[in-house]
Amino acid sequence: MKTGSMILALCSLTLGLATVSPGQTRITVQVDQPGAAIRPTMWGVFFEDINFGADGGLYAELVKNRSFEFPDNIMGWSRILRSGSEGYIYIERYPQEQTNAHFLRMKVGKTGQGFGVSNGGFRGMGIQEGKEYRFSVQARLTDGGPMALRIQLAGQGRRPLAEAKLEGFTSQWQKLTVVVRAGGTDARARLNLLVEGSGTLDLDMVSLFPVDTWKGREDGLRADLVQMLADMKPGFLRFPGGCIVEGRTLDERYQWKTTIGDPADRTLIVNRWNTEFNHRLTPDYYQSFGVGFYEYFLLSKDLGAEPMPILNCGMACQFNTGELAPMDELGPYVQDALDLIEFANGPADRGWGRKRAEMGHPEPFGLKLLGIGNEQWGPQYIERYKVIAKAIQDKYPDIQLIAATGSDATIFPNGPQEIEYLWSQFRQLKADIVDEHFYRRPDWFLDNAHLYDDYPRDGSEVFVGEYGAQSIGVASPDNRNNWHTALAEAAFMTGLERNADLVTMSCYAPLFCHVDGWQWRPDLIWFDNLRVFGTPNYYVQKLFSLNRGDRVLPVAVAEPATAPNGKPRFYASSVYDEKSNEMILKVVNATGEPVRAIIQTKGAKAVGLQANVTVLASDDLNDENSFETPRKIAPVESKVPLRSAEFRYDFRPYSMTIVRLMCQSR
Repeated sequence: MKTGSMILALCSLTLGLATVSPGQTRITVQVDQPGAAIRPTMWGVFFEDINFGADGGLYAELVKNRSFEFPDNIMGWSRILRSGSEGYIYIERYPQEQTNAHFLRMKVGKTGQGFGVSNGGFRGMGIQEGKEYRFSVQARLTDGGPMALRIQLAGQGRRPLAEAKLEGFTSQWQKLTVVVRAGGTDARARLNLLVEGSGTLDLDMVSLFPVDTWKGREDGLRADLVQMLADMKPGFLRFPGGCIVEGRTLDERYQWKTTIGDPADRTLIVNRWNTEFNHRLTPDYYQSFGVGFYEYFLLSKDLGAEPMPILNCGMACQFNTGELAPMDELGPYVQDALDLIEFANGPADRGWGRKRAEMGHPEPFGLKLLGIGNEQWGPQYIERYKVIAKAIQDKYPDIQLIAATGSDATIFPNGPQEIEYLWSQFRQLKADIVDEHFYRRPDWFLDNAHLYDDYPRDGSEVFVGEYGAQSIGVASPDNRNNWHTALAEAAFMTGLERNADLVTMSCYAPLFCHVDGWQWRPDLIWFDNLRVFGTPNYYVQKLFSLNRGDRVLPVAVAEPATAPNGKPRFYASSVYDEKSNEMILKVVNATGEPVRAIIQTKGAKAVGLQANVTVLASDDLNDENSFETPRKIAPVESKVPLRSAEFRYDFRPYSMTIVRLMCQSR
């Protein structure tokens, strides 16, 4: 925020009793009439492995295709054959049947000035000067020798960044590890493995991790990306997606049991986003499941968030093949759901609970929420939902189940009619929670802040499980994370908050995006191999989450500013924080003019002598954050003295403002 803007934020609260003048807006908050409780799950995050969100992103592994299991087994790797060297590389297969079926064989005659292989990671490897990196490999010597393996981290132009040597190879497979310290920084570094000596050397599970991972866990998560989530204090973590759950075919669906245990034994599959959009083909996008269900549960615990897994219901993505598991073959899908609950919550001495304990977490994860299907629709979804839901409810009646409503009604065929049909079925079934998705233009979010005001209160809660304002159109490669989209989402979120008796959970989607490997935009958090920044949309989500409160307070806005279509462009919601005894007022001014308002706190027994004010604003709706200006649009905080429970405030054009005021109710 510019200096002048900071002065405005500091001075816009006028002390003492205020009177309403013509053209002014009045905001009345009824402090002594707390309404619906706000669930801790009100504001959460939704993770899906899209845009290199897991492999190449959250998962800190720097080597792509480390176990040579891509369909093109050598993808991601290239041979190094320098002057005077002789040799060749090829892929071999283990004689026994196993998940990790392939390995790399290097036959070396002469090493000359360098023979080996090189891996470029995920659009390069991010190497930072002074940081340590742990290299590991499964290796054996099958002919000749002795041989050594020189591990080299090289920047662009072959600039050396770090080097080490491994020796002592034997005829038996063994894991060898070495830690190197980087002497330089490069976002597009490579890992070179250069052989010394002649003979035949076999390699598998070639890996490179930063030592500095989230919570220092070996072979863990990228610390700076997780920190962005931790800073939001999300109420839940929805995983693993998204369309990832469904797969383009049932064979390519997400199967949680293949994502746990030893990472070397996890079954790699294609990522369904790799060829989804012709404008962003990503043929090297696969899922190693280094981040699997165990890691998702552990991350949820780290974040203090409720875990919310979503499971396949016997239907492949209906935007792709729409393949169905026959009803008489639904048993494995039912069993997967029951076994997952046991994995998360069961005792550590038997069954799937023992598997969790063997992985390092004997205590239950406390799973309470479970989604059945992602974006499914039609009678075929309902009949499968019924079977799976009944099995879970019979054995685990305390688990709350989440039902889907297809997708955004504007995206899939006959959307509005399909969604009405699904709702009619869920009302009959008394579904616990129904998931709705919205990917629309900013004006839709601005026009529909009151969407849930008149929704039926018939027992089913609403989960707004995916939403994001599209500046151009759904899945357009030209969509932007500009202030216009974020401001529109903020306006919509005031409506979610005011209806917290019905809307008990919500999250933006997608979450992460690699700047060089994306398929879908807009996205909440952007990163490259070394850096990360939050979009304006991120700061909107963060501010709502950090100012969640415990109960909704009635708020009325008199004479709100409107758009030419007569719909409001000035929005407000308010909550009460029972721990701090604060009224929290959230106001969105989506007009290009300042709005002078009288803020009145009714029914308060006592009012504090100062207000804590946070402003998120820009005068230009097209403004965006970037790696160069990561906080161009970011919250600015101030403390303002008060004398009265009624005061005047000038809301900036195109702004989101949060006012926290000590305000004890009677």
